[in-house]
Amino acid sequence: MALFQKAVFLTTVAHLRDVPADALAEVAFAGRSNAGKSSAINTLANHTRLAFVSKTPGRTQHLNYFKLEEGKYLVDLPGYGYAKAPEEIRSQWEGLLGPYLQERVPLAGVVLIMDSRHPLTELDQGLIDWFALTGKPIHILLSKADKLTRQEQVLVLRQVKAALAALGERCTVQLFSSLKKTGVEEAEKVIAGWMGMEVPPPRPAPAPRPIRSAKSAAGAKQNRTHAPGNKKAVLAGGKAKPKAAKSPEQK
Repeated sequence: MALFQKAVFLTTVAHLRDVPADALAEVAFAGRSNAGKSSAINTLANHTRLAFVSKTPGRTQHLNYFKLEEGKYLVDLPGYGYAKAPEEIRSQWEGLLGPYLQERVPLAGVVLIMDSRHPLTELDQGLIDWFALTGKPIHILLSKADKLTRQEQVLVLRQVKAALAALGERCTVQLFSSLKKTGVEEAEKVIAGWMGMEVPPPRPAPAPRPIRSAKSAAGAKQNRTHAPGNKKAVLAGGKAKPKAAKSPEQK
């Protein structure tokens, strides 16, 4: 999360001729509409509105570039697979996504977001097979993992890894939850490695405050009781200090 907190929106691209010319490395985020792609980007960047989260699937129609540092970019790709998207928009996606994924030289890898409850749909598998031909790596985030039980999480992770085992080390898989912010460090490490960036070390956790036992608390209270000037000071046995008797001369 610390690495992507520097991300700022740069530009929206509708044609490949308009992509940043200074790009050294890019990592693209792809996924079906409603798979949680924009939420994943926002969670990694620790920013609630960096990538627009639309209630209307298929809203992202262009390539949205976010700058990490000079020449290093995250790219939010159009969501795919939303049947109600107008034909002209779907045609535009296909004309933009295909050339970008297969021809973009600075593209270091693709992060594919899949709903952990419905992984490896036909369209997901199609994109994986298509992009695998480039020889570049794919990292899969099984999003919304918080909606599964621990047993279901283990099962779906095992199943997806087995289904994609033929791709070898070029394809890695992990669980992810934008709500619980789980899997952030693992994803950050993978993406930083692709882009040749170092992940900043986490801030050290604050030292825990010492826990005072009942005995030590009682001792501290007793010390305060015997403090100099305390009118209610008592003797060690807990008895009140007797008053001195008056001499006959004082009577």
